[in-house]
Amino acid sequence: MSTSVSSQSGSHMARAIIADDHPLFRAALRQALTETLDTPILEAASFEQLSELIHSEPQIELILLDLTMPGNRGLTGLTSLRSRYPDILVVIVSANEQVATIRQAMAFGASAYIPKSMPLAELQQAVHAVLAGDTWLPEHLRDAVEAELPTEHVDFAQRLEQLTPQQFRVLECLADGLLNKQIAFELNVQETTIKQHVSAILRKLNVINRTQAGIVFKQMLNSPDLNAATDV
Repeated sequence: MSTSVSSQSGSHMARAIIADDHPLFRAALRQALTETLDTPILEAASFEQLSELIHSEPQIELILLDLTMPGNRGLTGLTSLRSRYPDILVVIVSANEQVATIRQAMAFGASAYIPKSMPLAELQQAVHAVLAGDTWLPEHLRDAVEAELPTEHVDFAQRLEQLTPQQFRVLECLADGLLNKQIAFELNVQETTIKQHVSAILRKLNVINRTQAGIVFKQMLNSPDLNAATDV
């Protein structure tokens, strides 16, 4: 089933999932989006539930993602979604308004970053902009976010884009400290296949070894500002 979105510029089709572990906030988002999207909106309270919904609803086009929901460690959820489902638009909705975190999120492929303090009317504007093919940032933060995007984040984001979805999953396992044998069991493939993936990951990320790959991945996707923030 498709979801139509009406705006002054025409009509858009979309299917959306609200991924947030706070029921009251999901209800508020649903209320705001119902006026923008005219078909049912799906909800997920954890990243695992989100993954299951995407798998069962392959036509999903839009996800509103909370940065600190269960199963979503920092920006790993965003990068995982962008790697596995590059055609899905991901909008970050977070209580974290740290400029450094917003810069990272946009560098790693978010279509918009919406602070939870924003009025719901502006959330509607953001969704309209994203569905029209634009990116969106709050006006009061836009200049600061766009002024000094760290080169290393942009470079790393571009390198991550070179990974296949399976290689990205292997990288996540490396960051968790798993051995090749454990990763092979986790992904239900041969250990030789994992070795090939690891070699490709090291080459594409331009790092020396698997330990460095995991460390760089964690450092880039878990900024101090993000870890210090608490969503509501």
